[in-house]
Amino acid sequence: MHLPTRQRRPKDHADFEVEHRRAFDTLTRTVHDLLTPKLAKRLYLAAEVLLLVGTVIAAAWLSNAEEWSPPLLFGLLLVLALVGEWFTVELSDGVLSASLVAIVLAMALLGPAPAMACGTAAMILTSSRRRLRPAFWLGNLTAFGVVPFAGGWMILALAGNVHDPRNQHMTQSVIFGLIVFGVFIVTLGLNFVLVGLDVRLEEGRSMIRQVREFLPLFPGQLAAGALAAILAVAYMNLGLPVLFGSIVLLLIFQHLTVALLRSEDRADQLEARSIQLASLQFGVLSTLMDALALRDRTTARHGASVARYAKALAIEVGCSEEEQDVVHTAGLLHDIGKFTWSDRVLHPESLTDEDWAVIHRHPQDGAALVGKLDGYGPVADAILYHHERLDGGGYPAGLIGSEIPLASRIVAICSTFDRMTARDSYRTPMTPQDAIGELRKIAGRQLDAELVESFIALLEREGPMFAQDADFETELAFEQRVSKIAQPLHG
Repeated sequence: MHLPTRQRRPKDHADFEVEHRRAFDTLTRTVHDLLTPKLAKRLYLAAEVLLLVGTVIAAAWLSNAEEWSPPLLFGLLLVLALVGEWFTVELSDGVLSASLVAIVLAMALLGPAPAMACGTAAMILTSSRRRLRPAFWLGNLTAFGVVPFAGGWMILALAGNVHDPRNQHMTQSVIFGLIVFGVFIVTLGLNFVLVGLDVRLEEGRSMIRQVREFLPLFPGQLAAGALAAILAVAYMNLGLPVLFGSIVLLLIFQHLTVALLRSEDRADQLEARSIQLASLQFGVLSTLMDALALRDRTTARHGASVARYAKALAIEVGCSEEEQDVVHTAGLLHDIGKFTWSDRVLHPESLTDEDWAVIHRHPQDGAALVGKLDGYGPVADAILYHHERLDGGGYPAGLIGSEIPLASRIVAICSTFDRMTARDSYRTPMTPQDAIGELRKIAGRQLDAELVESFIALLEREGPMFAQDADFETELAFEQRVSKIAQPLHG
């Protein structure tokens, strides 16, 4: 009799996928554990050393005397590169140097090795002047040695040898300029990647952040590349004198570019200060409202509800967007003057004549606070007069009829309705129908009759309680309001 043997099940495709995934995950974890930031930095520095040394050896091996001819051209471009680097300008977004034009011209008019020589000489100068750390020395030398060398070979491959008379039809044409400009774009990208990786490892600054910082400088770099391409074609057609004449042009170009970038830089700084000031100013108001809400739990919700009702009514009666914004903000902040009230007045058991005088003063106090914000004069006026009555019996000025600003009349209606119907009121809330009836009773004497009917039509369409649960922070939209306050006024 034969005993049954256990058969081994053949692996199917799913088993292999599971095993491969496990192996890949294990390898990934191992690499992640081994590749610490310090080790990654050392590996990158070693790679830079190998790349730089390899490029130097290649330049020495492949270079020939023809590349350095005429010597006067190389000397001029080397001096331009050093002078341009000496007058480097540091801006908040990066560094601007005129040496770039000279290095690109060396790539186009001489060859890979002279271009590398101009680039490394410029970086030795700037690295020593700025007293950079050794790691940044290496990064700069690698970027401005390897990239010009590679750019020179690209131009040589695309346009041919500029020293060969048989290539004059190419090197004296617009096509040559386009090739120089195209190679410039490629080398600019390579340079950014090399320098960016170095900064990423040394300072931890992300590549995305570096791209954002570089973008303001990009138009100036493109202009420098275009200028280099034009000068390259001009030299091939007119000879060395055109480059001597271009020195002044290069200095003017850098001066204008620096002036433009610095003006943009100042504008950005001014905008940042304006936003900080606006944030401080409006932040004080919102903090006062928050503090008032701690003392009176109904204040924040009431302001938010009035703001939403008021904006909807402003839209209903055809107000402009600017008027809608004034009405909405006035509704939000119309009770900010209550911050000056004592707890005895804020939660009264009985009120004295002095207490009523304090109550009647809150529109003026609120308007004084809000009016300190630039551009918030109409909002302050709306707050100042939101307790006026059409029959002249209101306060603080006793205005009659249309003398009361439209925004104040709108806020008065919305505030009255919300106080009558609010569930968090200290009084028993009215039903919406009773509140609407009450609005109609006082229309024409206390409230604007036409606006009351428009408001009632709005409530019937949207629902009478559509703004009761409005949120103060949402209606406040702090950052949006701060940005708007910070914008310069235009005449």
